[in-house]
Amino acid sequence: MTKYVFVTGGVTSSLGKGIIAASLAKLLQARGMKVTIQKFDPYINVDPGTLNPYEHGECYVTEDGAETDLDLGHYERFLNTFTSQANNVTTGSIYQTVITKEREGAYLGKTVQIIPHITDEIKRRIKLLGESGKFDIIITEIGGTVGDIESLPYIEAVRQMQWELPEEDLIVIHLTLIPYLKAAQELKTKPTQHSVKLLSQEGVFPDIIVCRTEMPISEDIKTKIALFCNVKIDAVIEARDASTIYEVPLLMMQDKLDQIVLKKLKIENDSVPNLIKWNNFLTKLKFSKTKVTIGLIGKYVELQDAYKSILESFVHAGAINDCKVTIQNIHSEFITAENVCEKLTGLDGLLVAPGFGHRGIEGKITAVKFARETGLPFFGICLGMQMAVIEFARNVLNIKNAHSTEMEATCSEPVVDMMEEQKKITTKGGTMRLGSYACDLKKNSLAHQIYGIMQIFERHRHRYEFNNKYLDQFEKNGMIASGLNKQTDLIEIVEIPNHPFFIGVQFHPELKSTVENPHPIFVKFIEAAKKYSQAKNLETADLKQS
Repeated sequence: MTKYVFVTGGVTSSLGKGIIAASLAKLLQARGMKVTIQKFDPYINVDPGTLNPYEHGECYVTEDGAETDLDLGHYERFLNTFTSQANNVTTGSIYQTVITKEREGAYLGKTVQIIPHITDEIKRRIKLLGESGKFDIIITEIGGTVGDIESLPYIEAVRQMQWELPEEDLIVIHLTLIPYLKAAQELKTKPTQHSVKLLSQEGVFPDIIVCRTEMPISEDIKTKIALFCNVKIDAVIEARDASTIYEVPLLMMQDKLDQIVLKKLKIENDSVPNLIKWNNFLTKLKFSKTKVTIGLIGKYVELQDAYKSILESFVHAGAINDCKVTIQNIHSEFITAENVCEKLTGLDGLLVAPGFGHRGIEGKITAVKFARETGLPFFGICLGMQMAVIEFARNVLNIKNAHSTEMEATCSEPVVDMMEEQKKITTKGGTMRLGSYACDLKKNSLAHQIYGIMQIFERHRHRYEFNNKYLDQFEKNGMIASGLNKQTDLIEIVEIPNHPFFIGVQFHPELKSTVENPHPIFVKFIEAAKKYSQAKNLETADLKQS
C-alpha cells in the first residue's frame, strides 16, 4: 500500500516547501525506498507555460513534455529521477477536467460543486501516481499558503483523505516561519501558532511542524510549539537557513525528520541513508580549488528563479570541476556596441540564456559577437543559440538583414524561422515543441567530444528553428551543424570548430543536470572557462614581469 505525505506551508510564501519535500524524499530514497514528489499549484492557469518568468520563475519541462512548476526541477535534481505530467497539477487543470466532464454529461445532470466534484478530482490526481504501483511513498507539496482562498479545495481534499485512509497511511508536514525580532532579540512562535490554527480549522491537523528560522530554536521554544500546536516535541523540526539548498537533507537528517516520518507511517526501515555521493558533492562544492566568473546574459536577470535550472547546473558542473562558479548577471537590454567590452571584460565564459520576444535581442547579439571574436568560451541555449546564428549571419556571412521571424515577422533573411508544424497553431498553451527528442551528433565534433556518444536525447521548448536554407552558407564559412534530429531535419546544435569553445543548442540541457549527473555541456563549458582563466592569468603575470 502506497503511503502519502503532504507538505503544506503557513505564514508566508517562498519558505521552501519544495526543498523540504525534496530533502525528505532524498533521505527516504537513500534508505532504499521508492519515492516521488508531486506539486499541486492553486493558480487557475492550466500550466506555467504561458506565465511570464517575472510572475512565476522558470517553466520547467519534463521528459514527456509537460510544462510545470520550477519545484519539479528541485525534485529531479535531488532524486536523480524523472518526473512527468502527473507530478504537477494546477487548479486550472482540475477545473478544466471537471468542466469538460460536465459538458460531456458525465455527472448525469447533477449540480457540479467544489465538494464533491472538484475535491474528488484533486484526490484522483493525488492517488494517480500511487496507483501505478511504482512507489512506496508519494510526497505531495500543496502550493500557496494556508489561509489563501485558492488553497481551500486542496486542504479539504487532504482532510477527506485523512478520514478515508488508515491513520498510518497518511501524514501532514506543515512548514512555517519562526521570525526573529532583532529589536527584542527574540524568536516569535505566534505566527506558527496562528498558521496551525488556520489549518486545524479546516479539519487538517499536522503531524510534523518544520520551522524555518534564521536562529537556532531552543528546547523551550520547541516545547511551546509542540504544546500549542498539538504535536509531540520530537515532531518539531528546525530548518535553519543553509549556505546551499543541498545541505538541507543533511540538516533534516540531523533532526531525524526521515525517522519520524517512517515511524508515523509505521514503516520498518533501519538502514542508514546512503549519502556518500551527496557528501562528496558537498565537499567539492565547499572546498573548490579554483574559481571562474561566468556572464549570464538574459532578459529576466532581476529574478533569479527565471534561470533557476541554469544556475543549479553551474553549481553541479562547478563541483565536478573543483571550481567555484561565480555568476555575473548582465541584462541584455543594456548591452551596446559601445559598452560591450566594458561589461564583458573580466569574464571567463559567456552564457546567453533562453527567452521569448524582441526585448534585449540586439544586446544578446552584440554579446555573442564579442565572445566569437575574442575567443571567450561561449554557450547559447535555445534563444541563445538562435542569437549566435543571427550574429554569424550578419557579421561573417554579411547578411545584414538576417533575423528571426519571432522578432521581425516580415524579415527578408529569416535565418531563424518558425517551425513548419507550428505555423498552423493559434493557441499558446502547451503547443510548443515540448519534451524529449533524439539528436544525432556529428563524429569528432565538439558536441561528440562532450557527450562521448553518437545519439542523445534532450528536452525542448520552442517554436522557432535554424532555417536549413542557409545551412550550406554557414558550414562553408566556419559554423557547422553538429547535432541533427533526423526525423525532422531540425538543427539541434551549432558550433565553431576554430574557436576555443563555441556551442549553441536548441534544446534545454539545464533541465537534465542533477547532483549525481551534472550535464556534460555545462561540465565542459566550465572546464573551458578554467583553461581560459588560467591562460589569462599567465598572460597577466608575463606582462607584470616584463
